[in-house]
Amino acid sequence: MSKVVDFVNVTTEGLESSPVATALAGLRANEARYMKNKYNHDFTVTAASESQETLEYVNRIFKEDRNLVLSAKPLETSRFQVENIKFAYVFYEDGLSINVMYTIDDPKKRAVGLKLSEGMEVPTELGKFKFARQKSKLAGTIRGSYFVIKGEY
Repeated sequence: MSKVVDFVNVTTEGLESSPVATALAGLRANEARYMKNKYNHDFTVTAASESQETLEYVNRIFKEDRNLVLSAKPLETSRFQVENIKFAYVFYEDGLSINVMYTIDDPKKRAVGLKLSEGMEVPTELGKFKFARQKSKLAGTIRGSYFVIKGEY
C-alpha cells in the first residue's frame, strides 16, 4: 500500500529498523519536497516487500551498468513518471537512498543518484564513488554522488 510522504511533519514510519531512521526520514522528506516544488508531484512510497518490480529494475541497472550488487536491505520504494522522465527510488535500511532518473526521449539525461544519510558509513560496494556534501534543513548533511546510465532500461 502506498503512502504520500509528508515533508512538513516528517516521520520515520516505514524506516524504524534503520539505525539512522531520523536522518533517512529527513532524506525521504527532502526528496518529497523536491518533487512537489519542481514537478507538483505528490511523492509516494511503498514497502519494499510489495514492490519487487522496482527493486529488480534498480538492481538490474546497478548490475548491468556498473557490475555492482547492493547488500543493504531495501525498506521502501517509489516509482512514477513525470512529464518525459521515469523515476525510481529505493530507501535502504543502512541509510542509503538511490534514485534513477531516466528520460524517455533523451539518452544523455539518464542517471542514478546515490545519497547517504547523515551518520552512515559509505557502503563497501560504493567505495569507488566520490561523495559531495550538501546541507538540507530536512536531512542535515547529505553526501551524494551519481553515475550516468549507459544502457537501455
